[in-house]
Amino acid sequence: MSDFTIHEVSNKNELIAFIKFPTKLYKGVSEYVPPILSFELSTLSKQKNPAFDHCEARYWVVKRKNEIVGRIAGILLNVEAEEKKHIRFGWVDFIDDYEVSKLLFDAVITWAKDKQLEKIHGPLGFTDLDFEGALVEGFDQIATQATIYNFPYYLDHYKQLGFTKACDWLEYRFNLPSQIDKRLQRTANLVAKRSGFEAKTFKKSKDILKYTNQVFDILNEAYGHLYGYYPLSQRQIDYFTKMYFGFVKKEFVSIIVDQNDEVAAFALSLPSLSTAFQKAKGWLYPFGFIPVLRAMNNNDIVDMFLIGTRPKFQKQGASALLFQQLNQAYVNQKVKRVFTGPMLEENLNVINLWSDYIKQEGSATLRRRCYIKAI
Repeated sequence: MSDFTIHEVSNKNELIAFIKFPTKLYKGVSEYVPPILSFELSTLSKQKNPAFDHCEARYWVVKRKNEIVGRIAGILLNVEAEEKKHIRFGWVDFIDDYEVSKLLFDAVITWAKDKQLEKIHGPLGFTDLDFEGALVEGFDQIATQATIYNFPYYLDHYKQLGFTKACDWLEYRFNLPSQIDKRLQRTANLVAKRSGFEAKTFKKSKDILKYTNQVFDILNEAYGHLYGYYPLSQRQIDYFTKMYFGFVKKEFVSIIVDQNDEVAAFALSLPSLSTAFQKAKGWLYPFGFIPVLRAMNNNDIVDMFLIGTRPKFQKQGASALLFQQLNQAYVNQKVKRVFTGPMLEENLNVINLWSDYIKQEGSATLRRRCYIKAI
């Protein structure tokens, strides 16, 4: 008789235990960054996350006696299920036991079959802004506040369970020169003169909010063809605006506009909160906010969170102004190292933006994978 049993999460206390399980699993692992509990509760709560306007989600844990040894989320996006007959999995973690991982995936697959779906893929979230992509290269690199860390043995489990590659994302980490590249400066000046683009400056962080709807419009327009991306609704845009733009550091945000104040390109970067989140141990209060505030105000590492160019402006040089403004801000703020966000490996328009940086000594490459399986 098996030592393991599977249970569906049915109340808030069980959901909290679901969220906290990885903190125990990765105890002592210096590369793991625990999420903030309140953020995770909001994301996974039907009452708070507007993604539930057009999706369903169920959560399971595997227990040995009364101890959780694995977890998984099943996510059914209505449009994806209708158009592609796919179901998603995410928030997946487990001990190195194939019986545990099989129980988890079988739970999602059973639900998918009940819904007449044909394939399961992930790790993915409700949106492209959630945790996605199993780490397959770069296990010696610390995670960011927005990316997954998992043990190398996960790869063996995916293979054993019959999953194959659906797509890969790449991340780059590199040291930043202490001075602005003169070629970039000249190119940015030339683009500004010829195109009429302007790099906005802000007196207060809240002044950025004027442009957030346009920023998300660009995401919907520029990312719409990418794997797993579905346009965000206005309620989701409002939700993510409050979540991310409510505490940005204005110096690390670049907004490029044309003569009509239409956003041509944008980049949102944040001081790295990885070490701060590790110190907070999942709790902002009563004391976890202290290392977070310190990291926001005194940090030499930056995470590039979002970047995009409106398609009609992609060949007009807006990215040169974007990088020039960010580079100047990073030099002024004494930033020494930059972590890019995950980029689909075939998204060369974005990857090529970093080509000059990732050739430098001290750079690192991480690879994340979305897996897929016919059911």
